[in-house]
Amino acid sequence: MKLIVGLGNPGARYERTRHNLGFRVVDEVAGRLSVACDKSECHAKTAHVRWRGHSLLLAKPQTYMNRSGEAVSALVYYYKIEPSNIMIVYDDLALPPGRLRVRAKGSAGGHNGVRSIINYLRTDGFPRIRIGIGSVPEGWAGADYVLAPFSKEEEPLIEEAIQRAADATLYWVEAGIDAVMREFNRTREPQA
Repeated sequence: MKLIVGLGNPGARYERTRHNLGFRVVDEVAGRLSVACDKSECHAKTAHVRWRGHSLLLAKPQTYMNRSGEAVSALVYYYKIEPSNIMIVYDDLALPPGRLRVRAKGSAGGHNGVRSIINYLRTDGFPRIRIGIGSVPEGWAGADYVLAPFSKEEEPLIEEAIQRAADATLYWVEAGIDAVMREFNRTREPQA
C-alpha cells in the first residue's frame, strides 16, 4: 500500500489558504481517480482506491498542520506502511511560488507539519513534494501569510502547480521516487 498525504488545516476557513496546498493536491488526485476523501479514520479524511495494480490510501490529516504527525503515524502503524511508501505533499516558503521540489528524504526545513511527522515516525526517510508559495513579504507575520488565500494573480500559477504535483504523485506510484525526481526537479519556471 502507498500512502499519499496532503498537509493542511481542516475547515472551510482554511480551504483556499497557502498552507492548504497539500489538501488541494490530494483532492486533485482523488478527483482523477474518481474517489473522495470522505472516510474518517486515524484522525484523517481518507479514500482507499486501487489504481493500475496499486493499492492507494489518500489522506488529509484533520489534526491541524502542527500536529500532522498524529494522523500520519496512526495511518502508518495501522496499515503497516513503510516510510518509503509514504508521499507527503505540502507548501514551502523557501521555494518561489509554483515551483515544485521532490525529495526522497530530508529535514523539516522549518515546516511544522513535516517536523511533526518526523517526530512521530522517528525518521525523515519518506518522499515528499514541496510546492513553493514564496517567502513571507515584508510587513507580514509568517502565520498570517501562510493562512491567507492566494491572490487572484497567483491562483493560475498555483493551479498549474497543483496539477503538476498531482502528476508527480501518480508518477511516483508507478515509477518510484528516483524517476519523479529526475522528471520533476528539472528547473522549469511555472507559467504565469
